[in-house]
Amino acid sequence: MKLSVWTYEGPPHVGAMRVATAMKGLHYVLHAPQGDTYADLLFTMIERRDRRPPVTYTTFQARDLGADTANLFKTACREAYERFEPEAIIVGASCTAELIQDDPGGMADTMGLPVPVIPLELPSYQRKENFGADETFFQIVRALSRPMERTARVTCNLIGPTALGFRHRDDITELTGLLLEMGVEVNVVAPYGATPGDITKLGSAHFNVLMYPETGEAACRWMERELGQPFTKTVPIGVGATRDFLREVSEIAGKPAKIDETRLRLPWYSASVDSTYLTGKRVFLFGDGTHVASAARIARDEMGFEVVGLGCYNREQARMIRSLAKDFGVDALITDDYLDVEASIEALAPEMILGTQMERHIGKRLGIPCAVISAPVHVQDFPARYSPQMGIEGANVIFDTWVHPLVMGLEEHLLHMFREDFEFHDDAGASHHGSKAVASSESTEATTRAATETPTPGNVSEMGEVIWLADAERELKRVPFFVRGKARRNTEAFAAERGLGEISVDTLYEAKAHFAR
Repeated sequence: MKLSVWTYEGPPHVGAMRVATAMKGLHYVLHAPQGDTYADLLFTMIERRDRRPPVTYTTFQARDLGADTANLFKTACREAYERFEPEAIIVGASCTAELIQDDPGGMADTMGLPVPVIPLELPSYQRKENFGADETFFQIVRALSRPMERTARVTCNLIGPTALGFRHRDDITELTGLLLEMGVEVNVVAPYGATPGDITKLGSAHFNVLMYPETGEAACRWMERELGQPFTKTVPIGVGATRDFLREVSEIAGKPAKIDETRLRLPWYSASVDSTYLTGKRVFLFGDGTHVASAARIARDEMGFEVVGLGCYNREQARMIRSLAKDFGVDALITDDYLDVEASIEALAPEMILGTQMERHIGKRLGIPCAVISAPVHVQDFPARYSPQMGIEGANVIFDTWVHPLVMGLEEHLLHMFREDFEFHDDAGASHHGSKAVASSESTEATTRAATETPTPGNVSEMGEVIWLADAERELKRVPFFVRGKARRNTEAFAAERGLGEISVDTLYEAKAHFAR
């Protein structure tokens, strides 16, 4: 573990909380110190849930460490059952409580509670949040699911959506509709919205749809082995992936692949005249492995972008991302340190970033537009409206989400480029008021400076710095913001190579011609 201003994943017990919060009738008793109750805010503030997570904390304090912390856990466990009357309980320890080695699972097993008690062994100092969610759901499925007779009609389970997931709520709705069009009904969605009783019915479905490998793959593999249920391997994010997914479902279920594409707009919008400026845009992708892999395919094959870099923060999917990066001819970045990600973005100088909430912050600092494609995300990425990532409507949402930062960036660039125009400068006032435009004081001063400046040729200063003349700085601001940094660096390198101490407009255009060869 290390101290960091930002982390892509929390400790494993946060993953367990995501599963418990997503389910109904399940309670999580967490052996944890007083400070670990911060996790509640992730769900009530960021995800905007209208109730607290179903978690009871032992909340031991420093003075309790010399006494019987095990008894504190037993008391918390008993009171949680009496107060909430859950159908099942999961028990575990936070990263801090793990150090005192109280064995919550063993203690709960000796209490004789009248509901299933499922112990969680989550290695807090070796693994992280997504592993915690995957392992927790796997343990719940293993404890409660049993082989049973299949349903009369072809049904499937939707596996993997959790609380605090990126658009999981809406992805469930979209996939349910797509499957119904093929004549496949949904038996159980889990863990999102499922009860322990629903988990016992998982075995009655004919197959499983693995929506998110990060949080459901271990359970799917167990059900394939123990319950004889195959599971889908394609994540239906993007037009091509959605078509591949439906073909895969068709092969498993023995149903013809049907898809109503009348709602699909992404292919035409990305090929239409007003979207041609997207073609060839250089993009960098970072997030969880599943969403990055899906986004890379969309970026290259469906939007016409050039992928210049990609990576993921969850090491469980590092092998898959490295293989994908090799196919794209780029180096994979596998790290959970946002400073490494920022350094990579700065070096590659992409025109757009597709990432998490952290990459949005990095983009702001570097002046690069960013669209969020993956958790972790902030409150604005839990919208009230229907906004899936999967299926037909998901493809439409992705187009809008990715294009919006570029369109707004283009608008910002045009306003910036014409900011000294008599209509658009800050002193002109609102155009709809009909007031007479006045000359900008800043523009007047700049014009006076430019007229009085007499550039003199010089050498690079002792510190190796190159001076930008005022007219060159103004001309540089006309370069689109998403390539302005690269243009500045190239021009300075060009000037330094030639021993120039000052950069004029002529130098700027000479550098442009040089690097365009």
